[in-house]
Amino acid sequence: MAGVLEGIRVVDFGRYIAGPFCATLLGDLGADVIRVERVDGGEDRFVTPVTDDGVGAMFLQVGRNKRSLTLNLLKPEGREVVERLVRTADIVVANLPPQTLQGMGLDYESLKAIKPDIILTTANAFGSGGPISSKVGFDGLAQSMSGNLHVSGHPDEPMRASVAYVDFGTAAFSAFATMAALRHRDLTGEGQVIEGALLKTALTISNAHLLEQDALHLDRVASANRSQTAGPSDVYATTDGWVMCMVIGSYQFERWCEMVGRPELFHDERFKDDIARGDNGEALSAIMSAWSSTRTSAEVLDAMEVAKVPGGPVYSPQQALDDEHINAIGILADVEYPTLAKPAKVVDFPVSMSASPGHIRRRAPLLGEHTEEVLTELGYSADEIAALRDARIV
Repeated sequence: MAGVLEGIRVVDFGRYIAGPFCATLLGDLGADVIRVERVDGGEDRFVTPVTDDGVGAMFLQVGRNKRSLTLNLLKPEGREVVERLVRTADIVVANLPPQTLQGMGLDYESLKAIKPDIILTTANAFGSGGPISSKVGFDGLAQSMSGNLHVSGHPDEPMRASVAYVDFGTAAFSAFATMAALRHRDLTGEGQVIEGALLKTALTISNAHLLEQDALHLDRVASANRSQTAGPSDVYATTDGWVMCMVIGSYQFERWCEMVGRPELFHDERFKDDIARGDNGEALSAIMSAWSSTRTSAEVLDAMEVAKVPGGPVYSPQQALDDEHINAIGILADVEYPTLAKPAKVVDFPVSMSASPGHIRRRAPLLGEHTEEVLTELGYSADEIAALRDARIV
């Protein structure tokens, strides 16, 4: 099935997650995405290796629905290839520092001179306009500056999220903005430059904490998995594992009180509303811990289901892969890769769409797999392509 972005060409100079996954999402929706990387491969191709030749798990995810063109951008012949490529493109994605973009001829003014209505989607670590705008950074640094580490983990040990939620969030926000830019171009004929930033994403996701601090100056510190604004909300040990319980609102709290055999707690002033229950969450967690500690995870989850108390299992990655519901909703796609012993479990486009769904149309590419194909489309002859190969331009 053709995607809604069929006919849109994206040239992806992105690295790691924020830029590349933005382009991936556009590819899921039907865009022709051409990933441009060094002749010997970009570093992000090999992060968390899972294949016989060292290709990484992250690349198998963010490299899907792309064609691979290897290119030496530092040589004049490589710059010529870029110019030809940009003339055919609608969008350029490049999550590189501004000075690097200029040095590579990928800044907006340079691209606009080649294709006046081009859309340049960039992403950086800290956003433009500040004293550390040029500083190199990754997901964890944006988490740490947003206040997230301070309120995660334990009071004496800040804790980052091990998943790169800032990178993926920046990719999603950037893809959203890029779609808006396409609409703007349709209406006006005008391209534009888009700048996502890891720190802006992290601050967006942490905004409620910042707002509360600014308004009330509570100076909250971390409380591990226990919520400070509702309760009981924590993870609890069972006889054979862990479960999470998240109670928000008085109706759910009343049902929880009945479930644990403590109906009188509903009328206890310490637990009169969500904030009070958060303030006194340690006491509620102690009650829930004692109740769950004599039961299996299945027994606890069954009881929560009957009482309509929100809860769920705490899974290992393998348990998540094996879960009946996760497999039933069709989010995990089995994608073959030439050097992987079995199909990769790649999460498909994350939002269901009834009329124009995104989906995985092709696996992540081998290094330079489509170089000849793309160059031929750009008008290079077989002899010219051979000469570029001999010169290590591609």
